[in-house]
Amino acid sequence: MALLVQKFGGTSVADVDRIQAVARRIARSREDGHDLVIVVSAMGHTTDELTGLARAISSDPPRREMDMLLSTGEQVSIALLSMALHGLGVPAMSMTGTQAGIVTESAHGRARILEIRTERLHHLLADGHVLVVAGFQGTSSSAAGTPEITTLGRGGSDTSAVALAAALGADACEIYTDVPGVLTTDPRKVADAQLMAEVTCNEMLELASLGAAVLHPRAVEIARNYGVPLIVRSSWSEAPGTRLTSGTARPIGHGGLELGKPVDGAELEDDQGLIALAHVPDCPGVAAQLFEALGAADLNVDLIVQATHEGASNDIAFTLPATDLDRAQLVCREVLAGLGATPGEEGGAQLSAEAGLAKLSIAGAGIMGRPGVAARLFDTLARSGINLRLIATSEVKVSCLVAGDQGSKALRAAAEAFELHESQLRPNPEPPTQLHLPAVRGVALDLGQAQVAVRRVPDRPGTAAAVCRSLADAGICLEAIVQSERTHGSAPQLSRDISFTLKRDDRARAELALAPLLQQWPGARFEEGAAIARVSAVGAGMPCTAGTAARMFRALADQGINIELIATSEIRTSCVVAEAEGVRALQTVHAAFDLGGEVAHRAEGSEAPG
Repeated sequence: MALLVQKFGGTSVADVDRIQAVARRIARSREDGHDLVIVVSAMGHTTDELTGLARAISSDPPRREMDMLLSTGEQVSIALLSMALHGLGVPAMSMTGTQAGIVTESAHGRARILEIRTERLHHLLADGHVLVVAGFQGTSSSAAGTPEITTLGRGGSDTSAVALAAALGADACEIYTDVPGVLTTDPRKVADAQLMAEVTCNEMLELASLGAAVLHPRAVEIARNYGVPLIVRSSWSEAPGTRLTSGTARPIGHGGLELGKPVDGAELEDDQGLIALAHVPDCPGVAAQLFEALGAADLNVDLIVQATHEGASNDIAFTLPATDLDRAQLVCREVLAGLGATPGEEGGAQLSAEAGLAKLSIAGAGIMGRPGVAARLFDTLARSGINLRLIATSEVKVSCLVAGDQGSKALRAAAEAFELHESQLRPNPEPPTQLHLPAVRGVALDLGQAQVAVRRVPDRPGTAAAVCRSLADAGICLEAIVQSERTHGSAPQLSRDISFTLKRDDRARAELALAPLLQQWPGARFEEGAAIARVSAVGAGMPCTAGTAARMFRALADQGINIELIATSEIRTSCVVAEAEGVRALQTVHAAFDLGGEVAHRAEGSEAPG
């Protein structure tokens, strides 16, 4: 007999017939001997309808009253489902988030869970009840100490379910939805998207943060942090779905269930080399030719960044072991010569190489979803007088390149800033050995991004920190950060460009937040790029599979799709392309890695696929 938390989304309980079908499924699970906690969303489009009512009353309704209103949607669902279970002879009890002991911070509309008081839940389960809990909601204490209803924000029911599973020590959390599980990409855009039987939580965090909406990143983050076995299944079939692997179960600490330390490790890799190419022709195929040639020379490239270009040229920088620098330079010169951009000639590209660098990385679930984490790292390094040569970010890791003689100092500074123990530090870790994992597990497309740059900002310690801090203080999350290797001016007035992508809805706020800072730097300016789409390949086997990035670049080049920005991390390669090319780029990359299979079946409904 197992303790299971099962979550049913809005389409699964959209009407009376579907609620009764869900009740029958729950009854069968109980007949199998399982103890059950059921988490449900509001019926169908109820939340949207309630939001529409609020907007009809007020253009800017108070957040507290919105929480009061929106929380009623789930209360309808839990009452009706409990009635349906009673009709089948199943003893069930409906519970609001407050009654279930879900305690949150006081942030209406976006609260994070602090703790779940499980005593009552355990007693009711022991008495044989099936517990039907309202997702998406909890309770907090106001300044006067009185209880206040809060909601968790988008994807809140997923978050409620996985948090309950963690707090109760459940054997598994099953997320029932209108798709068969997590798919290799969005089947509405790629007809032969295939079901993944298994995916790691780190891979799912990347995919979820990139727009694969079958699971919310916060839910995946909780599963990863506390080792919750998580399964995504269809509400309409008995198929096993997709299992997320998350390691061993861990106890919940004292910092709050969702407010624990966002960084759980740091590592430093010495003897890194950097090659930077500036003024490279801006046309399809350049990145493909370059990294195919490097792969053919058996050179193992690590981080790759391509900065937003000015005019008709791009800048590309990449890291690799310092011992390979000489060979890599020869390859780069040959490629550039073939492109008619021979370094040193008038109008040619610029090529520079530097050894003796170190790569510092911090890791943790949902790093980029917390805007202050990268800013704190950069602040810490700046206060220690450490300049950043290159920055690479992802949902689970932030990496930066620093001078080699400052590497140990940078690692210690990061450990102090994020309160890491010695066991959480990894100087010169062994290369990944996950050879059994696919290089690319899934591909995602994000059409809600804007590409912006801050031009000609000072090339000195603290610049990236100041930019990220200004945005973090405004609550703006950056999706990717790319610091160009191209410099402007001459010492001591050198300047660089920093490009980043963020949610399109945040663009205007970002410009406003950065204005006071840029006014302090003569010549600095904020610049928005053309409309973009971001296509990303994700796979835990990527570090062990040479040529993955080159394969992606080649596929896009062969379709005549130009890459405007590149940002890589350990398990993700992202390319920014013109918005109009987004869907075609997604289809191209999905096919390039042979991810297609039989046409994925998708039941009718409105829950977004993975």
